[in-house]
Amino acid sequence: MARIAPSILSADFAALGDAIARVEAGGADLLHVDVMDGHFVPNLTLGPPIIESIRKRTRLPLDVHLMIEEPERWVETYVRAGADLVTVHVEAATHLQRCLAQVREAGARAGVALNPATPAGTLQCVLDDLDLVLVMSVNPGFGGQSFIPSAYGKIREIRQLLGDRLVEVSVDGGVKQDNAGALARAGASVLVAGSAIFGSPDPAQEVRALRSASEVPK
Repeated sequence: MARIAPSILSADFAALGDAIARVEAGGADLLHVDVMDGHFVPNLTLGPPIIESIRKRTRLPLDVHLMIEEPERWVETYVRAGADLVTVHVEAATHLQRCLAQVREAGARAGVALNPATPAGTLQCVLDDLDLVLVMSVNPGFGGQSFIPSAYGKIREIRQLLGDRLVEVSVDGGVKQDNAGALARAGASVLVAGSAIFGSPDPAQEVRALRSASEVPK
């Protein structure tokens, strides 16, 4: 059964505290927070002050996904703001191993994200520096996009690369009840869902339903 990470990009920012409280009540395992700079991806979102505000409203771990150029310049700032896990893109971090070390030295867990067209093999030289791999199953920048099926094969390939390392594999983009089980069977241990949860009339129930849908028969 996968852990569920609601993506607040799809929440109502005018009532963000209430939205977080709803998914927390539904048993969410962590919150996924997308940071976009308008350069690496064609959208702008939130910055460190919002992370600080979220940190005060929840005890859930904050998984901060940096979709930004030169992430190494911002790692310490986001950890200070309250990030428990910082995920950087392999496509954006010129010195990836150094950036991951920077995250851990700042006191957070370190993750790497792969865009849909980026092969799993790009992780080969940093496998021992990872706490999480995030497979993008849409092209990043906007919520509500359709799932790209090639993510299934990439998740399986990453699981094989990781071997017995205790590294989580997360998937983000177009995650819904109807693909949650297949994603978990492929090897995803964290499901990031935005519009599926926050677009639901009952986000708490949707969190529970996604977790149930991800259960893999023994």
